[in-house]
Amino acid sequence: MIKNTLIEVCCGSIEDVALASQFPVDRIELNSALELGGLTPSMGTLKQAVQCSRLPICCMVRPRTSGFHYTEDQFDSMCFDAEMLISGGAAGIVFGFLDDEMCVNEKWTKRMVQIIHSYGREAIFHKAFDAIPDKDEACKMLIACGVDRILTSGGENYPDIEKGFPTLKHLIETYNDQITILVGGGVRAHNVRNILTSTKCTEIHMTAKEIANDNGDYVRVSEQNLEEILENF
Repeated sequence: MIKNTLIEVCCGSIEDVALASQFPVDRIELNSALELGGLTPSMGTLKQAVQCSRLPICCMVRPRTSGFHYTEDQFDSMCFDAEMLISGGAAGIVFGFLDDEMCVNEKWTKRMVQIIHSYGREAIFHKAFDAIPDKDEACKMLIACGVDRILTSGGENYPDIEKGFPTLKHLIETYNDQITILVGGGVRAHNVRNILTSTKCTEIHMTAKEIANDNGDYVRVSEQNLEEILENF
């Protein structure tokens, strides 16, 4: 934690987790395929991550890219993945369900929260939230469903998180005592101080990413980028 702000780093591999754990951060969000926006990590990666890091590790449950309106079979597999990841040591599960009107899927969200909370772990609604038109109603719904935290940049504005500042400030002022607003999506060294002062957020999420190549491009956490962001708090 730096200046009373909880810091979460989004990681896509065991190497990312090991790197992030060397810095003064507080929590890991573990994914696979960061270049696709983050998908469900493997159990092997989670087990290695738990062994190499002292930090709580929340796992993404997302079976595919491109949207958050799933089939019944996909929902069932996501619930099974959530239970398996919790059994492997996940401190929380990151997920998001929307209906065909781009609103929170209340039924499925409640069911997922019930599963997660039955194990005493955290339920986090991810940036599917940013696609929802009425964010006040969405916040109220997620609070009613028992969600612990929302990851958001204040709208579909990536990578220009500054465009979401008015929404983020409003959400934090209105709901942060009922559900944690985790600010993320476009956090960089040049804007992190402005994000903190403009939104008054208490938690911030970043990848500090760079593009790597191994016969094709992929995304990983950058030591230099992470160091520069934290230095600018």
